[in-house]
Amino acid sequence: MTAPGDPGAPLDGLLTVEKGGGVTSFQVVAHLRRVLRVPKVGHGGTLDPMATGVLPVLLGEATKLTPYLQAQDKEYVATVRLGRSTDTLDATGRVTAERPVPPLDAGALRAALARFEGEIEQVPPMFSALHAGGRRLHELARAGIEVARAPRRVRIHAIELLEWAPPLLRVRVACGKGTYIRSVAADLGQALGCGACLEALTRTRLGPFSLADAVPWALVREGDPATLRTRVLPADRAVPHLPGVRLEEAGAERIRHGGRLAPGELGAPSAAGPTGACRLYAGDVFIGIGEASVAGLRSLRLLHADPPRPRAVPR
Repeated sequence: MTAPGDPGAPLDGLLTVEKGGGVTSFQVVAHLRRVLRVPKVGHGGTLDPMATGVLPVLLGEATKLTPYLQAQDKEYVATVRLGRSTDTLDATGRVTAERPVPPLDAGALRAALARFEGEIEQVPPMFSALHAGGRRLHELARAGIEVARAPRRVRIHAIELLEWAPPLLRVRVACGKGTYIRSVAADLGQALGCGACLEALTRTRLGPFSLADAVPWALVREGDPATLRTRVLPADRAVPHLPGVRLEEAGAERIRHGGRLAPGELGAPSAAGPTGACRLYAGDVFIGIGEASVAGLRSLRLLHADPPRPRAVPR
């Protein structure tokens, strides 16, 4: 078996990189697809072009794990400018209003921030990749069209004031999937009566992956395949939050062919074992994601389960 650093090895795994400012997450993915020559590449959660920080990238068969990676909690350090509102809710947009910032101390700011902790309803910004009527919201926004957006329930685990230097404040936000930090900034400004927009944003953690784990942006941009290959992690490192289930070979074969295992059969969890999504192993080999329940074990997403396509023979 070849190692990920071997230029002849197929690349299936996880590469955690630092995204630089001024580029889209899609551009980072396209760059890595080109330099690593991997046909399938995805990422663990979009960062706006102005944002920097942790961007886990899934390669090859590991792209099947994308929804499980994207669902993990995230942390950000955000700089918010009070007194200014923009159409994009961040510093890249057109200024729509400027108002004086009231006298505020750290205690007043902490009290305002505390209102955003827990499960809250948040209206997605118009400048986002969500769809409405078959078009992305940001496309409609650039055409001058605004549509009604239903609020979504999101969870903010913690929001902490790091620094207050009027009119700028820096905060740390730990949150769940689907939270727009731009919207948090704008809603904070509305609560304080002066408006606000997001000045800068760095994602410092996604799931277990922090900036300390990430390949620095300078190395990503340089794009040396040998260097990047040495940083590729096994695919199952993308989903460490899921419990692992080690199957007997016969059980793994049945799962690979779409079968189901009864509780306790051939390595499947017993009825008293874990329920929900889990990592599946045939011996020590990670084969994908399954779902355990009182009814038994079934597959959800298997790696290397698709038969290879025949090559087209030129005539």
